Amino acid sequence: MTEVVRHARDLAPAAAVVMTMGALHDGHAALIRAARAHAGTGRVTVSVFVNPLQFGAGEDLDRYPRTLDADIELAAAAGADTVFAPGVEEVYPGGQPQVRISAGPMGERFEGASRPGHFDGMLTVVAKLLHLTLGARRGPHEPPGAAFFGEKDAQQLALVRRMVLDLNFPAEIVGVPTVREADGLARSSRNRYLDDAARTSALVLSRALTAGRDALAAGPDAVLAAAREVLAEAAGARPPVLPDYLALVDPADFSEAGPDHTGPAVLAVAAKVGTIRLIDNIPLDFGAPE
Repeated sequence: MTEVVRHARDLAPAAAVVMTMGALHDGHAALIRAARAHAGTGRVTVSVFVNPLQFGAGEDLDRYPRTLDADIELAAAAGADTVFAPGVEEVYPGGQPQVRISAGPMGERFEGASRPGHFDGMLTVVAKLLHLTLGARRGPHEPPGAAFFGEKDAQQLALVRRMVLDLNFPAEIVGVPTVREADGLARSSRNRYLDDAARTSALVLSRALTAGRDALAAGPDAVLAAAREVLAEAAGARPPVLPDYLALVDPADFSEAGPDHTGPAVLAVAAKVGTIRLIDNIPLDFGAPE
């Protein structure tokens, strides 16, 4: 039976954790199942916390869906032992934290440029939750626990990995492939805001990424050109699709990949579909020159 914990003092140490802001869907279920498989008989904890530090002025903090009962049901069905659902006062007992994690230059690109301060807030709460869930009363000689993150939020995943590396967190960070609808739309809690017309318009994002992937053999410039061409076709969609960025980046630090790039890369896109901002990406590998 899955237990619901409201206070950090009541948490038992976990072998694996999945951090969410709730409104769980099949993508989150995939993360929880991966955590369950990794943990074996160890404890799997799912956190449900809408983190106010991640929301900027004019963003949808108050509107963000809160569906805790359904979230608990989904988490239990996917194999979670514990749902940690703290209030804001539990996570930030002194009010707005005076000391925070800085994402640095890596967090100022792309999503960070569009949402200033977002990644500082994300890393701050991830750091706290790593301590509270994986570090809770863990013995000094026990192996580190693992935290599972979706590859759909590729820049977030890259930053969490960098934080763990740079600050010597005793945690393993595991990426789980993006879960998509049958028509290619990436699963997202914000998809519920899309009406039928907006959902149709939104499909251009995954089509652009697929077009870029199909041009992989021709090199980085061809990948970007193919993806841009598909995005341009959506200029007259109703509701309109307004691209924020389309970029080919090195997943290690989210710097832009040049025309001679070899090895792993991420083709990432963000756009507003009507009033709803969506992100998506696809991993690529250009290989080494023969």
